[in-house]
Amino acid sequence: MPRLSVGDTAPDFTLSNQDGKSVSLSKFKGQRVVVYFYPAAMTPGCTTEACDFRDSLSALSAAGLVVLGISPDKPEKLKKFAEKEGLNFDLLSDPDKTMMEEWGAFGEKKNYGKVVQGVIRSTLVIDAEGNVELAQYNVKATGHVARVRKALGIDAA
Repeated sequence: MPRLSVGDTAPDFTLSNQDGKSVSLSKFKGQRVVVYFYPAAMTPGCTTEACDFRDSLSALSAAGLVVLGISPDKPEKLKKFAEKEGLNFDLLSDPDKTMMEEWGAFGEKKNYGKVVQGVIRSTLVIDAEGNVELAQYNVKATGHVARVRKALGIDAA
């Protein structure tokens, strides 16, 4: 399965957010964007990761970064997740996983020792010109945001 690498042009997308509004990557041209993929809202690992992004948002914003979380969940579920956890960034819905496949964040992965098809927990940072600045696949939820901040040179809060 193809994955994006540093220097690649990030494929544009338009997906619905938790409020049913369309969000396109191209609207963020001129800004750096953290795009992270997670398997399912309101599950333990995904909640840990989302809350870590929430808690780091001021430092990420200060460094000029916008955060977008993407899962196959429907907007209604994403809205409940955002409200329940006080998430302060857009959660986007990719129910048919087309965008995830294009970005290399859906495909074969190991889950409890078995090879399955699923969302590959991944984080990519897109630079102001729309190119991949950082690409991390098969990441662990716990401590991941701190590792992204370190990789980007953003001091931990």
